[in-house]
Amino acid sequence: MVNPEPEQPATGGDRPDADLDRADPDLDQADPDRESAYALLQRGQALILRRHHAQAAVVLERAAREEPGKGSILEPLGRAFHHSRQFERARETFEELLEVDPSAHWAHFALAATLRKLGRTGEARTHLRLAVALCPTSDLYRRALARVDPPTSKTDAA
Repeated sequence: MVNPEPEQPATGGDRPDADLDRADPDLDQADPDRESAYALLQRGQALILRRHHAQAAVVLERAAREEPGKGSILEPLGRAFHHSRQFERARETFEELLEVDPSAHWAHFALAATLRKLGRTGEARTHLRLAVALCPTSDLYRRALARVDPPTSKTDAA
């Protein structure tokens, strides 16, 4: 990979604390080419926007390893897995997201959609009900719930 930044002199230039950097063993082991979790997240989201979901999943997995348990990373990672048809991994990621924030209505909705793809309609129904309960104004969640939990007719209720 070509680095677009010009190389800096090894001496640290005119900085008076340049010798302190070399004295810290942790800084000596740092990889200057290593992307931060934030940079990986940004790159992964850009890939999602371009519909490169499998590539986004690879990048976002790296971000998730850098910053475990971050909802802001888990949400697009789950979406990338789902849209690249990696439904089992999407399920695991959305469940992890719900461990971080159990009240995340979108995560319940996304988990339900993934569970439906896995043929686990009963579990999907539960999460759709939770999504509707957490965000009762969402027509999207209500329509999705109606598809897996059609209203019973009056003859069924008798």
